[in-house]
Amino acid sequence: MNPDLSKLQPYPFERLAELKAGAVPPAGLAPIDLSIGEPKHPSPGFVVEEMITHLHGLARYPVTRGSVELRAAIGDWLTRRFALPQGSIDPERHVLPVNGTREALFAFAQSVVDRQEAPLVVMPNPFYQIYEGAALLAGAEPWFLNTTAETGYRPDFSQVPEQVWQRCQLIYLCSPGNPAGAVIDQHSLADLIELADTHDFIIAADECYSEIYPDEHAPPAGLLSAAAAAGRSDYRRCVVFHSLSKRSNVPGLRSGFVAGDADVMAPFLRYRTYHGCAMPPPTQAASIKAWNDETHVRTNRDLYREKFAAVVDILKPVLDVHAPEAGFYLWPRLPMADTEFARGLFEQQHVTVLPGSYLSREAHGRNPGAEHVRIALVAPVDECIEAAHRIRAFLAQAGH
Repeated sequence: MNPDLSKLQPYPFERLAELKAGAVPPAGLAPIDLSIGEPKHPSPGFVVEEMITHLHGLARYPVTRGSVELRAAIGDWLTRRFALPQGSIDPERHVLPVNGTREALFAFAQSVVDRQEAPLVVMPNPFYQIYEGAALLAGAEPWFLNTTAETGYRPDFSQVPEQVWQRCQLIYLCSPGNPAGAVIDQHSLADLIELADTHDFIIAADECYSEIYPDEHAPPAGLLSAAAAAGRSDYRRCVVFHSLSKRSNVPGLRSGFVAGDADVMAPFLRYRTYHGCAMPPPTQAASIKAWNDETHVRTNRDLYREKFAAVVDILKPVLDVHAPEAGFYLWPRLPMADTEFARGLFEQQHVTVLPGSYLSREAHGRNPGAEHVRIALVAPVDECIEAAHRIRAFLAQAGH
């Protein structure tokens, strides 16, 4: 067996199941699960119908790089969304469709890390656990950059020691962030690109929450837009990951893309050709429809705005909680241990949330997630409001 497999830690939801074991919630309360970031809004009917219409495509093998039409739709969307220079995204060189960002984020480290050079992979802490697993199975050592209330829940790149940058081969970003929803501004992204030039590492920006934000006139910045603004339309050292799961409420479609530096994308395509992970033709057809439409995405944002406004209004008097800059999570600071809060809330109110310590590692003298829980406002609005009232009742029972 690959010895690096033994380094993988249990997934957060395994630990959550253990935490809840033996707890018996009130039989009269319906369960409300706000622990998993799985969108529950309806999938767009026109996307579903397009997939059904193209089921005849199952009669042929798809190519790893995806269809010309899909790559063109993705390139056009990137250019529109992030105001990139016209023609700077070449669908033949800069774009690769993938079966959801999760598998691509994991595979990417296998492609770009040189395990012979004692590599480090820098990542935010708390973090999406795929980053850690990807680093470990690529033969690298994870280095955790704590994101806390003191840093605005954003990575403060000035906290990274020089010797870490010297060994860094890859940095994972998540902006808007999971779990806190903080957005890294364009100036900070430009500074990071300069660091990448100086120390020769690649930036992998997980931007799968980029299309869920409160202000229609202020969408979050992206890594490619920061590169283009700095005059780097070759997007050197910059790679972004996007998904339809959150944007279009189709997590079961397993459709996303990777885009950026052509010199990085070429070997990643070769890796994926061996990996055997081409996107099925019906999925490609449905994805083209989704990337070419923004109306359903705006409707989706409206639903999240309604939920955040209602839930934050209910919880604000009893909990240190704020609506995020983007994304669909709440990340409140707690008056008790996160595991105590999560188990007690389940046992007394039949509401499931995820302890923040399960999303982070002990690093630099603390576990930065331990004071929080992650609450995913993915359920229908009435269910989210009901959950907020139950959380408030639980805190009152606990004397808070």
